[in-house]
Amino acid sequence: MIWLSFVAFLSSVLAAAGVLRWAQDYAANYGRAVPQRFHYGDVPRLGGLAMLVGIALSWGLGRLTTAMGDSSSLRMDSWVLWWLLALMPAVVGGMVEDVTQRLAPRFRLLLSLLTAVLAVSMLGLQLPRLDLPWLDALLGTAPWLGVGIALLAVTGLPHAFNIIDGYNGLAGMVAIIVCLALAHVALQVGDRGLAAVLVSTAAATGGFLVWNYPRGMLFAGDGGAYIWGGVIALASLSLVQRNPQVSPWFPMLLLIYPVWETVFSMYRKLVRGVSPGVADALHFHQLIYRRIVRRVLHGDAARRMLKRNNRTSPYLWAFTLLTVVPAVLFWRYTPVLIGFCLLFMVLYVMAYLAIIRFKVPGWMRF
Repeated sequence: MIWLSFVAFLSSVLAAAGVLRWAQDYAANYGRAVPQRFHYGDVPRLGGLAMLVGIALSWGLGRLTTAMGDSSSLRMDSWVLWWLLALMPAVVGGMVEDVTQRLAPRFRLLLSLLTAVLAVSMLGLQLPRLDLPWLDALLGTAPWLGVGIALLAVTGLPHAFNIIDGYNGLAGMVAIIVCLALAHVALQVGDRGLAAVLVSTAAATGGFLVWNYPRGMLFAGDGGAYIWGGVIALASLSLVQRNPQVSPWFPMLLLIYPVWETVFSMYRKLVRGVSPGVADALHFHQLIYRRIVRRVLHGDAARRMLKRNNRTSPYLWAFTLLTVVPAVLFWRYTPVLIGFCLLFMVLYVMAYLAIIRFKVPGWMRF
């Protein structure tokens, strides 16, 4: 597992260096007037390509070692290759958007749905239970509901990660934290193959972050966000489906930040009469950048923006850990996990309202 992670990290670092060398011409395609832009200059958005190289090489090596005798007992059978194949429609579509900026949101959503259909059909993924008697009885009588939830998860989570991918290191570090938390529980229940896939994904993300944080030389783009969301969605469903001792609310609590950010953003846009697909600058991380992170005193405007950008991400890393820590501690206990999910949603709304009303304590600003 360590060897696979090393391969994923090193190949991702080197592939990212190649992207920086050869993809500069495409960086200028990203609009300068879009509301989610918080950087100066033209930065390549093909970090997802570098991560894909790292993941493909490490997963392929793991599959090869399993075929040759599996001395490490990783059990990375053919399902690993099916995972990689299923991810391709969404990831490739995201990269096309990163290069051209011409792929409409509805087409990217359809490609994510295609990824979900491939995952469900080739891997047999579904949500088998919710650990709530009346809902489990409903799933038992209508198993297509479990398939529908799986389709929704695999389709929606890549876009949830795309929404929180706003500042250097933000979504990448959240993805690493979630992958390692899932891998920890996978090892607890003896699912070493799933743990290896998650750890190598975290390692490939770390290789990308070498260039992304804090210097902001390379962005993950839509392709990178779709890799994170797709892999984590497949891993979450597989972990719950393969291991009945794992509560289905464990991955829900792990991912409550990007999921609730997406749901809340859709709600506030619909209330204002705006399409949920229209980008704006009112996401939680953008409010932290504008109203909590103090302005940096520096003569160069690009350096000022870069430093403020980098200071925003740690707020959200800490915010993520508020849910990851209890999720890892109570991964078996559904009532506790549900309680923490509800608590997070309440705290999120309270924090959001406090920020927009300028009621944030001064000690929280740095």
